[in-house]
Amino acid sequence: MTRFKNVKRIHEVGVYDPENPTTEPTEWLKLAKYIATVSDESDEETEDEAFYDGDGTPEEVVYSVSAGYAFEGHYDSEIPAQKLIADMKYEVGDKRRLWFRVTTADGRYTFTEVASVTGIKAGDGDASEFEGFEATIKWIRKPKKVEVKNRPVV
Repeated sequence: MTRFKNVKRIHEVGVYDPENPTTEPTEWLKLAKYIATVSDESDEETEDEAFYDGDGTPEEVVYSVSAGYAFEGHYDSEIPAQKLIADMKYEVGDKRRLWFRVTTADGRYTFTEVASVTGIKAGDGDASEFEGFEATIKWIRKPKKVEVKNRPVV
């Protein structure tokens, strides 16, 4: 079994155009520099149900999944990915959307879809610290899983 460090997983964002909502960006911006922590922020909606074809024991049924990640680190307004997100801080609706792509740590798959950004903090913290950066990015629907062709051998 091969294990990979989290740093091998790639997180990228791109500009969302509401006039062309299904068109992926031609330029992807890597969200990595000065990002210290990435957390899975996926939510599942579940309910316990029992069925007559069983013995009456409830089983957990998953009704929906809202998948995404939270990012924390230091803010640098000259990093294009951070600037794209920071510029959304006071926006609402479609102006809080961007394209979000995650490449698995083993480089085998990408997951891509339009996402919403929440919890934006760009420039906060103690006086003696560098400015903080935080944001949560969640896909608005199930991301498309694509196998990466011609990926480097790991």
